[in-house]
Amino acid sequence: MDSTSSPESIISRCLEMGINCIAITDHDAFDGALRVQELAPFTVIPGEEILTPNGEVIGYFLKERIPSHQPIEAVVGAIRAQGGLVGLPHPFDTFRGLKNLDSRKLEELAKQIDFVEVFNARGLLPGDTDKAVAFAHRHGLPGTAGSDAHSPREIGKTYVEMPPFTGAGDFLRSLRAGRVQRRRASPFVHAYTVMSKVLKAF
Repeated sequence: MDSTSSPESIISRCLEMGINCIAITDHDAFDGALRVQELAPFTVIPGEEILTPNGEVIGYFLKERIPSHQPIEAVVGAIRAQGGLVGLPHPFDTFRGLKNLDSRKLEELAKQIDFVEVFNARGLLPGDTDKAVAFAHRHGLPGTAGSDAHSPREIGKTYVEMPPFTGAGDFLRSLRAGRVQRRRASPFVHAYTVMSKVLKAF
């Protein structure tokens, strides 16, 4: 709903950047991930970024779309039911992070997830990243990094170098051995997001 990237443009950008694996996690949509997986000559992890009353949750290795606006516990359960992995994207981002969770509920949530996004290229405040890193370390969770790309040019802005893997369980083993490469996107990318929303509205 806030991107105009086509599957073909995503694949072309990955090939240009030498990226041989990508997770597609559209907001509350899933067909695009399957289309990229169908067309790409490299590994594609089909996923979704699902909005809950407490913020967003990411599912990796999904088989079908999960509706948004459900309780966060229901979304976690729906991801698990598909054999997927549960992740927290930008969990402590000042503008897009988790909300309405006291410390007890946050600790309970930590027991139900598989990975934490410890760096997001669209994040604006370094302190938010520090909180995510500390949270992951405290709970022994592997950390991911995301370009959070809403346009092809953003793909590969940040990434994780990790050993090859096969399937969801092996992914977590590989992720623990990965190295996060961090680069922030220009703040102007947020203007692209707004423009995409306006164009789609018309």
